[in-house]
Amino acid sequence: MISTLEDFKRKMDEISIDGWIKTHRSGPTGIGKTLEDLLGITENNAAEPDFGVYELKAARDTDSSMLTLFTKTPKPPRINNYLLNTYGYTSDNYDNEKKVLHATLSANTQSRIADTGQTLGIKCLDEKISLIGNSIIEEAYWEREQLRNAFYKKYKHTLVYVKAKSRNIGKNEEFLFYEAYELSDFDYEGLMNLLEKGVVKIDIRIGQYPDGRAHDHGTGFRIHPQYFDELFMKKEKIWSR
Repeated sequence: MISTLEDFKRKMDEISIDGWIKTHRSGPTGIGKTLEDLLGITENNAAEPDFGVYELKAARDTDSSMLTLFTKTPKPPRINNYLLNTYGYTSDNYDNEKKVLHATLSANTQSRIADTGQTLGIKCLDEKISLIGNSIIEEAYWEREQLRNAFYKKYKHTLVYVKAKSRNIGKNEEFLFYEAYELSDFDYEGLMNLLEKGVVKIDIRIGQYPDGRAHDHGTGFRIHPQYFDELFMKKEKIWSR
């Protein structure tokens, strides 16, 4: 188990000798899982750092998918049931008639919700971030101060951010890890600016339990990897192959 940056750099030197490495899991999370396995890090969702005092993130250099920065259900309480009932729809992806609500929302445009004729979007206000329906009514919200505290808690540790080239797809995908950066001093105001510009988006992922209750799969604040390092005021390259 690694615990220091020197441990990390030594292991990355060893990993680079093998060149292209086959993914340990197919799909978007394959790159993170593969790197964690190679570094001897146990996969977990805990608030503690991944190794030593460091969080670890990895991304494909041409990845069109987005990194999840943080997940937070909006207010008021039990709002997911209301959103599902109001904006949800049935999907051919599931073998039942229960509703789902899957949408990627932006502050610079309203997003159409499947074939429901409804839209949802984000509006950034002084005290909160509002979820706005097509009737221009606030349906839900996140308090800015609550988000600030949550993000600083999530990113209180220094991050090690690893980039990799990718080839092939699915279970045959391979990675070539080629550089890593140390990122620190998370910039919450920078995050809010990117949210207002539509760079950071909010993913709503709500399904249903068999008894009809809403199942929140994680309402996530997400960003494309190429913008990730803009969220930190300090950046230093610490390794390259």
